[in-house]
Amino acid sequence: QVQLVESGGGLVQPGGSLRLSCAVSASAFRIDSMGWYRQAPGEERDMIATITSGATTQYADSVKGRFTISRDNPKRTVYLQMNSLKPEDTAVYYCNGRIYTPKWGLNDYWGQGTQVTVSS
Repeated sequence: QVQLVESGGGLVQPGGSLRLSCAVSASAFRIDSMGWYRQAPGEERDMIATITSGATTQYADSVKGRFTISRDNPKRTVYLQMNSLKPEDTAVYYCNGRIYTPKWGLNDYWGQGTQVTVSS
Protein backbone atom coordinates (compact mmCIF):
# COMPACT_ATOMS: atom_id res chain seq x y z
CA GLN A 1 0.00 0.00 0.00
CA VAL A 2 1.18 3.52 -0.77
CA GLN A 3 1.96 5.73 2.22
CA LEU A 4 2.64 9.45 2.49
CA VAL A 5 4.42 10.59 5.63
CA GLU A 6 4.50 14.28 6.53
CA SER A 7 6.86 16.06 8.88
CA GLY A 8 7.93 19.58 9.81
CA GLY A 9 4.86 21.07 11.45
CA GLY A 10 4.93 22.90 14.76
CA LEU A 11 4.46 26.19 16.56
CA VAL A 12 5.91 29.35 15.03
CA GLN A 13 5.53 33.06 15.69
CA PRO A 14 3.87 35.36 13.15
CA GLY A 15 6.35 36.29 10.45
CA GLY A 16 8.30 33.09 10.95
CA SER A 17 9.00 30.18 8.61
CA LEU A 18 8.45 26.45 8.50
CA ARG A 19 9.28 23.77 5.97
CA LEU A 20 6.99 20.79 5.57
CA SER A 21 8.11 17.53 3.98
CA CYS A 22 6.11 14.64 2.58
CA ALA A 23 7.84 11.37 1.73
CA VAL A 24 6.14 8.80 -0.52
CA SER A 25 6.70 5.11 0.10
CA ALA A 26 8.68 3.02 -2.35
CA SER A 27 5.55 1.08 -3.29
CA ALA A 28 4.50 3.98 -5.49
CA PHE A 29 5.26 3.01 -9.09
CA ARG A 30 4.78 6.46 -10.60
CA ILE A 31 4.12 9.77 -8.84
CA ASP A 32 2.16 12.27 -10.92
CA SER A 33 0.96 15.50 -9.35
CA MET A 34 1.41 16.23 -5.66
CA GLY A 35 0.00 18.92 -3.47
CA TRP A 36 -0.51 20.42 -0.07
CA TYR A 37 -3.91 21.10 1.45
CA ARG A 38 -4.93 22.52 4.80
CA GLN A 39 -7.95 22.35 7.05
CA ALA A 40 -8.71 24.70 9.91
CA PRO A 41 -11.22 23.73 12.64
CA GLY A 42 -14.77 23.92 11.35
CA GLU A 43 -13.69 24.57 7.79
CA GLU A 44 -13.29 22.56 4.62
CA ARG A 45 -9.99 21.21 3.37
CA ASP A 46 -8.56 23.67 0.85
CA MET A 47 -5.85 23.36 -1.77
CA ILE A 48 -2.74 25.39 -0.94
CA ALA A 49 -0.25 24.39 -3.60
CA THR A 50 0.21 21.73 -6.26
CA ILE A 51 3.10 20.62 -8.44
CA THR A 52 2.99 18.39 -11.50
CA SER A 53 5.55 15.77 -12.50
CA GLY A 54 6.95 18.44 -14.82
CA ALA A 55 7.30 20.89 -11.92
CA THR A 56 4.47 23.19 -12.94
CA THR A 57 3.12 24.81 -9.80
CA GLN A 58 -0.16 26.34 -8.72
CA TYR A 59 -0.96 28.26 -5.55
CA ALA A 60 -3.98 29.48 -3.68
CA ASP A 61 -4.22 33.27 -3.70
CA SER A 62 -3.89 33.36 0.08
CA VAL A 63 -0.34 31.96 -0.01
CA LYS A 64 1.08 33.31 -3.28
CA GLY A 65 4.42 34.98 -2.73
CA ARG A 66 4.83 33.42 0.74
CA PHE A 67 4.75 29.64 0.17
CA THR A 68 6.81 27.59 -2.27
CA ILE A 69 6.14 23.99 -3.27
CA SER A 70 8.94 21.83 -4.67
CA ARG A 71 9.68 18.18 -5.23
CA ASP A 72 12.73 15.94 -5.24
CA ASN A 73 11.85 13.04 -7.52
CA PRO A 74 14.78 10.72 -6.65
CA LYS A 75 13.90 11.14 -2.95
CA ARG A 76 10.15 10.77 -3.69
CA THR A 77 9.57 13.82 -1.51
CA VAL A 78 7.57 17.02 -1.85
CA TYR A 79 8.23 20.12 0.23
CA LEU A 80 6.31 23.21 1.26
CA GLN A 81 8.43 26.18 2.31
CA MET A 82 6.24 28.59 4.26
CA ASN A 83 7.51 32.11 4.92
CA SER A 84 5.92 35.19 6.47
CA LEU A 85 3.48 33.01 8.33
CA LYS A 86 0.28 34.55 9.66
CA PRO A 87 -2.11 33.39 12.41
CA GLU A 88 -4.67 32.58 9.71
CA ASP A 89 -2.27 29.98 8.34
CA THR A 90 -2.95 27.88 11.42
CA ALA A 91 -4.38 24.53 10.32
CA VAL A 92 -3.67 20.86 9.83
CA TYR A 93 -1.66 20.50 6.63
CA TYR A 94 -2.14 17.42 4.46
CA CYS A 95 0.01 16.06 1.67
CA ASN A 96 -1.74 14.61 -1.37
CA GLY A 97 -0.33 12.52 -4.17
CA ARG A 98 -1.82 11.25 -7.42
CA ILE A 99 0.05 7.98 -7.69
CA TYR A 100 -0.02 5.03 -10.05
CA THR A 101 0.61 1.46 -8.94
CA PRO A 102 0.21 -1.59 -11.22
CA LYS A 103 -2.11 -3.22 -8.71
CA TRP A 104 -4.48 -0.34 -8.00
CA GLY A 105 -4.01 1.99 -10.96
CA LEU A 106 -4.08 5.78 -10.57
CA ASN A 107 -5.43 7.01 -7.23
CA ASP A 108 -5.25 9.89 -4.80
CA TYR A 109 -3.45 9.25 -1.53
CA TRP A 110 -3.28 11.38 1.61
CA GLY A 111 -0.85 11.79 4.44
CA GLN A 112 -1.91 11.76 8.08
CA GLY A 113 -1.65 15.53 8.47
CA THR A 114 0.69 17.76 10.43
CA GLN A 115 -0.36 20.63 12.68
CA VAL A 116 0.92 24.13 11.96
CA THR A 117 0.17 26.77 14.59
CA VAL A 118 1.10 30.41 14.08
CA SER A 119 0.86 32.30 17.34
CA SER A 120 2.80 34.70 19.51
